[in-house]
Amino acid sequence: MTRSGPTRQLVAVDLGATSGRVMLAEVGGGQLRIEQLTRFANGPLPIWDGTRTGLHWDVPGLFAHIREGLALAARRAPDLTGIGIDSWAVDYGLLRDGRLLGLPYHYRDDRSSVGTEIVHNAVSPEILYSRNGLQFLPFNTVYQLAAEKACGTLELADHALLIPDLIGYWLTGQMRTERTNASTTGLLDIYGDWDDDLMSTLGFPTDLFGPLIEPGCELGQVLPSVGSSLGVPGGVTVNAVASHDTASAVAAVPMNSDNAAYISCGTWGLVGVELAHRVVDQAARSANFTNEVGADGRIRFLRNVMGLWLLSESVRQWEREGTVIDLPDLIDGATFARPPAQVFDTDADEFLTPGDMPSRISRWYTQRGLPAPNGHAEMVRAILESLAAAFAERVQQAAQLSATEVRTVHMVGGGAQNRLLCQLTADRLGLPVLAGPVEATAIGNVLISARTQQLIGADLTAARAMVAAAFPHSSMIRDQRL
Repeated sequence: MTRSGPTRQLVAVDLGATSGRVMLAEVGGGQLRIEQLTRFANGPLPIWDGTRTGLHWDVPGLFAHIREGLALAARRAPDLTGIGIDSWAVDYGLLRDGRLLGLPYHYRDDRSSVGTEIVHNAVSPEILYSRNGLQFLPFNTVYQLAAEKACGTLELADHALLIPDLIGYWLTGQMRTERTNASTTGLLDIYGDWDDDLMSTLGFPTDLFGPLIEPGCELGQVLPSVGSSLGVPGGVTVNAVASHDTASAVAAVPMNSDNAAYISCGTWGLVGVELAHRVVDQAARSANFTNEVGADGRIRFLRNVMGLWLLSESVRQWEREGTVIDLPDLIDGATFARPPAQVFDTDADEFLTPGDMPSRISRWYTQRGLPAPNGHAEMVRAILESLAAAFAERVQQAAQLSATEVRTVHMVGGGAQNRLLCQLTADRLGLPVLAGPVEATAIGNVLISARTQQLIGADLTAARAMVAAAFPHSSMIRDQRL
């Protein structure tokens, strides 16, 4: 990107599983600056479904927050030209005649167990992996849709939109499915296209999702009715970015993908490497690694780890019990706390759903005849030690399965702020961990949007170099044992 190019302002709508934010960026002329305009809470909304309490997403409520952020951006940014939207993966809204039929289900809702059985009875896990290269997670979209079909709700819909595509539709009136997020559904084949045969086998309409759109294309202009109500100037476009939040985060990792691994650490920890091709052999399937599409058709070969969900749910429980929690102080206390007798399995099923996380972790230890963490600081230390062990194991597996010589690990997202977690990970790997940028997802969102508007060049390597230059305060954490 040249120093003499134009400077424009872009909005990144970044929706995470525990919070969302609207960010304003200035890009062009060799510059990349980003600031948070609004931040809002997000999480599962329990609603009685007639026979049970289901977990849903309050997507209309999220859209109200997004509208507030866009209105603020319009007031702040006279050169606003584009908007990009990313979110967590797999979840979707069902529509009929353009109207949302109900609040989308949350992936942590337990209905997917029915769908898992239905899909695997029709297509074996081995064949499914050979077709889509996707790791098994019980809430993958393919299983959720099977559950919808089993209870009769799928037949009510004539369309489905993944969460960022749904927000884009409400802003532009255009129904499209962005490819990086579509690759998490289990319904794309290993060539990155809709697998019509698989959908037909499972009884899903082959036209349920809209046409695929590539990251870096324009979705459409903001609807005049929406723009006028928010003060957004005419001509502002919504750009299809890498709308799976991990795909956006990885696009912003300032790495040399030939010898680096990444950990995108937020509610989930996504641990892997970036490749030019998929790895769908038996070893990769047994290790439950996934092949998801990234920016520019690159493959994100990774595995999910439970992530900071364990810590955030613990904090929520302590606050429900009346304790005022200062997270930085809690992390400081954990630094000097007694390490656990043994790290626990962060991916155990009992940690997936919301609830009293500290009691569940304590129970994991006592059921094995081990001393449970005593007090908040020891519990946090046990969580971070266990996450670091899981991260290290997945980095080593990703390197071995993909024949990548990993020399550096990049930690981005909220976990990059947690120096203890980064240090414990570096110690277990014996490799340097580069921490930052924290807002990698929003930055990656902006980079793709800026390319769409020709504010930067098309070369992802050059864009990553710009990230490294714009965020020089990332820290390198080395193995303290050396």
